Amino acid sequence: MSTGRMEAFSDGVLAIVITVMVLELPTPQGTTWKALHEALPVLLSYTLSFVFIGIYWSNHHHMLQATDRVTGLILWANLHLLFWLSLVPFTTAWMGENRFAATPAAAYGVVLFAAAVAYYVLQGVIIRDQGPDSRLARAVGRDRKGKLSPTMYVAAIALSFVSNWFAVAIYVGMALLWLIPDRRVERTIAANAADGVTRQEGR
Repeated sequence: MSTGRMEAFSDGVLAIVITVMVLELPTPQGTTWKALHEALPVLLSYTLSFVFIGIYWSNHHHMLQATDRVTGLILWANLHLLFWLSLVPFTTAWMGENRFAATPAAAYGVVLFAAAVAYYVLQGVIIRDQGPDSRLARAVGRDRKGKLSPTMYVAAIALSFVSNWFAVAIYVGMALLWLIPDRRVERTIAANAADGVTRQEGR
């Protein structure tokens, strides 16, 4: 089975997730800058979550570009990831509306942790199906960031009850870490494409 339908479905779900978050943004009560300032926590929560969803969308796209086929197990692993990402609007609104209070900030971290684990599981299922010498396996390598993320989210969940701003700082830091472009998958795909062209020209 090709990856086309899974990628299209995933893109649609992530688009809906972003749409739901936008629709949940409250309209400031008033026409002054003070009214906008009161809505700032919700807007900041939305911005952070938008960045995270964008990161997942980009990395998911690159992952599937390096995937040759899709199996039933891969489909279910992908649905597992989408389930946790679909909860992002809920925890985003809860955290923003309560000005990053401890429990909502911890719940936000739980969803991020579960999504990170789900992405790692999906990646592992694909590599196990397509072999240790597959394009994705070569591109991912040791995947230090993928292994670091769940650990940092667990730390943020615990720290949210010490100081909620520590937790928020970790979330922002992880978003910035993943915003740094990782060209390994793109280079692997480009190398395979160039190799395929060379082989065709050599026939």
